[in-house]
Amino acid sequence: MKRRVLFPASSRPAVITALVFTALVVSCAPKAIQTEGIILGFSQIGAESAWRNCNTRSVQEAAAQAGIQLLFFNAEQKQENQIKAIRSFIAYQVDVIAFVPIVTDGWENVLEEAREANIPVLICDREINIDDGSLYAGYLGTNMLRQGRSSAEYLIKKFINSATGEFLEDRDAAVRIVELSGTEGSSPAILRAKGFRDVLSRYPRFEIIYSESGDFLRSKGYELMSNILEQFDDIDVIYSHNDGMTLGAIDAMKERGIKPGKDIIIVSIDAEQAAIDALIRGEINCIVECNPKQGPDVMLLSGLLAKGGTIPRVIYMNEVVFTEWDDLSNIEPRGY
Repeated sequence: MKRRVLFPASSRPAVITALVFTALVVSCAPKAIQTEGIILGFSQIGAESAWRNCNTRSVQEAAAQAGIQLLFFNAEQKQENQIKAIRSFIAYQVDVIAFVPIVTDGWENVLEEAREANIPVLICDREINIDDGSLYAGYLGTNMLRQGRSSAEYLIKKFINSATGEFLEDRDAAVRIVELSGTEGSSPAILRAKGFRDVLSRYPRFEIIYSESGDFLRSKGYELMSNILEQFDDIDVIYSHNDGMTLGAIDAMKERGIKPGKDIIIVSIDAEQAAIDALIRGEINCIVECNPKQGPDVMLLSGLLAKGGTIPRVIYMNEVVFTEWDDLSNIEPRGY
């Protein structure tokens, strides 16, 4: 059977350093990773947003290109469904298991079962909290702590004179921030909140007056913002953990005659096309990219693991920050 070779080096910038490392320790040929016939069990958390759907397409398309047989399971936002899927992958005797963990905790037992079956596990997109790190091979995804920090760093540039350290506006009151948080217990919600607070903790006049989970859903972003606007008259900033909630919040603001991006500064994470369009219109002030196109790297790492190779513990995707101060005229279509 003719075996397919996975992806030229130019198509996988996030793991090119990893390949230099792994080529020294894997038993396969250093110039190519053979992937034809590998069976990969992949559990996705759901289809809650354009971002997530793009993430799913990226995995499915990359598997087809690599000649990898993909057993795909949509957990519909339930951890128990993911655990059942992983156990079904073990029973099927797949070569590699990869999954996007809905929450950080509660994975020890099923990962121990995978280890007993000698099936390597790749954690994708969201991180887990586990005492025995040897239960999984590595993590591929986004740097969510960095995303939170970048969001806060934008606000510092927005409100503080870098030369003097003084607030640019003549204001005695605090900068009042409302946070629309992601799913409770998920690594994006935990780390984006932590990174944001780590940076702003040095500036006591930034005050988070309200924080609540919107589960990364546009509908809940709208509901949350509608309720928030009933409770608070003076909001300076909305910090949203994803574009879906941001767009829902913008809908709620517009219904009340509030100008998003003008009356209230908006910082969002993901960089979906709809959010980039809102940034160009001036309705969002800053978007921190969260790169969903992880499929090619998932297949590459799965190929290495299936051959008994070793991968780095953490691999982050390449990501950028878009702000109102940038030239936004040449941003390529996002595809999600």
